[in-house]
Amino acid sequence: MSTVTTPNPHNQKNSIIENEINHFNTLADQWWNREGPMSALHEMNALRIEWIHSLIKKYSNPHPSLPILDIGCGAGLASEAMAALGYDVLGVDAGQEVIAAAENHLKTVPLPPNSGHVTYRVGSVEALVEEQKQFSIITALELLEHVSDPQEFILNLAKLLTPDGKLFLSTINRNIHSFLFAKVAAEYLTRKLPIGTHNWKQFITPSELGNMANQAGLRVTDIAGLTMYPNGWKTTSNIKINYMVCLSKI
Repeated sequence: MSTVTTPNPHNQKNSIIENEINHFNTLADQWWNREGPMSALHEMNALRIEWIHSLIKKYSNPHPSLPILDIGCGAGLASEAMAALGYDVLGVDAGQEVIAAAENHLKTVPLPPNSGHVTYRVGSVEALVEEQKQFSIITALELLEHVSDPQEFILNLAKLLTPDGKLFLSTINRNIHSFLFAKVAAEYLTRKLPIGTHNWKQFITPSELGNMANQAGLRVTDIAGLTMYPNGWKTTSNIKINYMVCLSKI
């Protein structure tokens, strides 16, 4: 069961790049096609959720009255996967079409029994800060490379995080490896991703992310790579291209 709320348009600022939102809105009706333009997200999603879930269990339990915030949720791949583990989830995205796709999928393919509750909302991190929302677990997956100001975005996420909370981010490193594989090969050679999905200059190195986190009063507690092999994606220590971090307050 889920609900959708519409944000105040005056809150849609800072983190949002309109061209990015428009691009992903055009892909909304293909989001849940495992062989479509979001196939890479489908392939790595279980690994992302397994890693996040293991660290939630390692460090703390989410506050029982607070849902997990999945910011930049798209059509709900991570949101539904977390809910299937029993968590209540608030999925927020600035794209109206992708939120509509998330709603439609949840209605047509119900979650397993004993799943948590999913609520979807068209909105932004700035709107949540303005509303003084708080979350003990926040995920922002494959999103940092699509926002206008990653530092400001992380600062806002830190404002939403409870003192003992955990913030999970996944993004793409910026180096020759990511240019060749995450940009050229993925978009132009294999067509694994639609052309224009990524701007290599917006990729973020782990050291840059660590500095941004520190500026926001956060520290990296864990880091892992997501590496694609011929037989599928694996969670590894290789952070040359795709990587994930867990952050907590200093």
